[in-house]
Amino acid sequence: QVQLVESGGGVVQSGGSLRLSCEASGLIFAFYVIGWYRQAAGKERELVATVTDGGGTNYGDSVKGRFTISRDHAKKTVYLQMNSLKVEDTAVYYCSAMDIRVREHYWGQGTQVTVSS
Repeated sequence: QVQLVESGGGVVQSGGSLRLSCEASGLIFAFYVIGWYRQAAGKERELVATVTDGGGTNYGDSVKGRFTISRDHAKKTVYLQMNSLKVEDTAVYYCSAMDIRVREHYWGQGTQVTVSS
């Protein structure tokens, strides 16, 4: 059973930094693209960043240059380093794991990130 456990959310002032973690279990880590998505109140869920087993990354336009996604194979954990945070980054951030063999998605419970002005 695939489980994704997020941590690291919280409240930070504009311009500050946070690091989110997503620890995965119940899966063969190498077969999954792991990523972060976010959903702000009243808006649709959007891509933040993804990382493949080979280290290939993809970022949403709004976070390029500010956020960095990384992957620790030994710990089966993916990190999202968020710098220069803006009020508009406020959202619930969800960890996602996609099985590349069958294109099946799994989701974590989400962690709230609030950026105050």
